[in-house]
Amino acid sequence: MSGRHTLIAGGHVLSMDPAIGELPCADVLVEDDVIRSVGPDAGDADADDRIDARGRLVLPGFVDTHRHMWQAVLRGCGADQTLGEHFETVLGALGPRLTPDDLYVGNALSALAALDAGVTTVQDISNVGKPTPEHTDALLDALESSGVRCVFAYGMGPAQDARRVRETRLGTDDALVTMAINADGGGDGDGRRIWSLARDLAVPAAPHVRGGRPVSRLHRLGVLRPGTVFIHGTGLEEGELRLMRDSGAALSIAPAIEMTMGHGLPPFGAAAAAGLRPGLSTDVEVAAAADLFGPMRTGFQVARLAALQGLTEGPDGQAALPTTRDLLEYATIAGAEVLGLGRRTGSLTPGKQADVVVLRADRPGVAPVYDAVGTVVSAMGPGDVETVLVAGRVVKRDGRLLHPGLPRLLERAAAVRDRLREPAPRR
Repeated sequence: MSGRHTLIAGGHVLSMDPAIGELPCADVLVEDDVIRSVGPDAGDADADDRIDARGRLVLPGFVDTHRHMWQAVLRGCGADQTLGEHFETVLGALGPRLTPDDLYVGNALSALAALDAGVTTVQDISNVGKPTPEHTDALLDALESSGVRCVFAYGMGPAQDARRVRETRLGTDDALVTMAINADGGGDGDGRRIWSLARDLAVPAAPHVRGGRPVSRLHRLGVLRPGTVFIHGTGLEEGELRLMRDSGAALSIAPAIEMTMGHGLPPFGAAAAAGLRPGLSTDVEVAAAADLFGPMRTGFQVARLAALQGLTEGPDGQAALPTTRDLLEYATIAGAEVLGLGRRTGSLTPGKQADVVVLRADRPGVAPVYDAVGTVVSAMGPGDVETVLVAGRVVKRDGRLLHPGLPRLLERAAAVRDRLREPAPRR
């Protein structure tokens, strides 16, 4: 044998690959960082590591298509906030008080929370101020040390710093951490500059949009590009989602935050009618948990409610009822495709990166399992995540994160909280 082999043996496999399907008892064989085979008796008796998955569910790692990871160091401080209050408090008052070390803590804490919950890929919409390269490097150091797969969407800093990141840190598009641009801007001039930067750096763009005709505006400016990830997409005018689809762009929906902060109805039905398969997101950890079980469940409930109550319409006037499989796809393979990573992750497909999650299914609130997909979406949570692999490396095993710096990181996070509770110094 060549390479290191890890065998995930005897699990109920939800491959999320239509060609492989759902296998009630199968193995997943990993060689180094790649999935080599999936199926009954696909195992290797001489594997270097064997993970017993009997009585467990085995599926690809979840994909969070939009999270402001630095805000984990402020976790829970904005649970009751509206969007306007969030802008004023978190972005306007607290964000500018964070040091490079604070930002390291936030990104590292968010990354480890993601891995702990089976989220192996995150798009980090880095919308915190970056007054120095040290602030940027702290955010990147945290991501790279955590072991999470991440798209780092640079924002809120000077163009020369973004160019430095692309040239010196994130120049390889097949690395574990890759680059995008958070393309939120003001007027047309700002928009053209930001989108020109994304084009010059040859990286995707990720703008927040809600209401009106923002996609048409970008089309008018001549900057709309394939691979763009539009975030939220609530309340858009007629034709905007179809233009999004036709341009080769994608959509990320954050159902919990969109409802609690006042963005509007999460546009699952409108996206489906436009031919878009969205990804899911957690958005902000100041007001939402760092896992995708909640967004799957919330998204399923609000999408069904909207369809059943006639709040959304399909092409023929009748909106299709979303299923739990739809939501699990949004959290895995569709999310990977939204981020342009569908050839690398999102399904248990031989040749893809070995991003794998093993879920225990013997908890009283979960067992017995009649429908594995329905169980994941309707009954499971982060506490059921037993083992997690990212690019073939085990980052969580037997319910425990394998990160030696976690205790110290939690102490540092508590220290940041205590300092921020003190009044801001007068200028």
